[in-house]
Amino acid sequence: MTEEGENGSSKTTEVRKLVKNATDLQRLKLERLMKNPDKPVYIPEPRSDKKSPHVPEFVRNVMGSSAGAGSGEFHVYRHLRRKEYARQKHIQVKAEKELLEEAYRQKILENKQMAEGRTAKKRAKRLKRKKVLREKCKMSKKNNTANNVNESDSTSDNDDDDNDQNLTET
Repeated sequence: MTEEGENGSSKTTEVRKLVKNATDLQRLKLERLMKNPDKPVYIPEPRSDKKSPHVPEFVRNVMGSSAGAGSGEFHVYRHLRRKEYARQKHIQVKAEKELLEEAYRQKILENKQMAEGRTAKKRAKRLKRKKVLREKCKMSKKNNTANNVNESDSTSDNDDDDNDQNLTET
């Protein structure tokens, strides 16, 4: 859209689109991204761990449910007991998670070692096969050259014999 200013110059004003719902907001973001497709887009890395509630390792004000406590102390006791149970549960979950991760790492290491063993065995077999094949080729080439030499010698001997026979016949 153009507007005529006081001095007669025309200005282009950007029409502001109103965002009425989440779909409009998403559409506007996509349009802004697609205006310049060559521009790199920042994609944030996903968070690795969920934020767990801070559970202290050591609880200081531990109180028991004694018979002499007043009625108001029971709620405090109940709250402390709930915090202690949450702390113990958090510690158990953390320990189980570490055990599972260690087992996973160990299994990956074993699989990698097994794969390397199989690869080494196949590599040795392949190299042995190549070596035997090369030796066979060398032997066959030596035999062929020896046979060719023998054949050329035998053909020249045969030619000499033929020439000798021709000479005796005449």
